[in-house]
Amino acid sequence: MVVHLVSFKYKAAVTPAERADHRAKLRGIADLDGILDFKVGEDIVRSPRSYDTGLFVLFRDRAALDSYATNPRHLPVAHLGRDLSDSIVAVDFDA
Repeated sequence: MVVHLVSFKYKAAVTPAERADHRAKLRGIADLDGILDFKVGEDIVRSPRSYDTGLFVLFRDRAALDSYATNPRHLPVAHLGRDLSDSIVAVDFDA
């Protein structure tokens, strides 16, 4: 199994509605092939080091992660996240 973690720090001008829409669009790809578990949520701590949205995806294997990265349903959501964010950090590791 492979864990994929992503954190989004939105630009200051991004509205609460745009943030909620981004999270909803992320949830909309939770059923892609090879995903075993999928969680997305808004930060609840709001410390200076916090990011605004976190994403956790558990993939069946590395091939599923690679397929997800180029999936035509994932790509527009990934582009939206980049457009809305000042910073995005990610890590992928074997579980």
